[in-house]
Amino acid sequence: MIKMAGIILIILGILALVYQGFTYTETKQDAQIGSLTIQHNEKETVPLPPVVGGVFIAVGVVALFMGNRRNT
Repeated sequence: MIKMAGIILIILGILALVYQGFTYTETKQDAQIGSLTIQHNEKETVPLPPVVGGVFIAVGVVALFMGNRRNT
């Protein structure tokens, strides 16, 4: 179980380093008059600093080694 968590953390760390953030779209309502609704879509970007990816990879490697120690 610890080995699987380590592998997942390493993959997430690599993805964080490659993509350096993620973007999502949010629909916001501007006005509503009766049944008429005016909306617009707004893109939001959440940046991930490279340190986050490095920490995920480091914790994943430690988890892999801990998983190997418990099995021996």
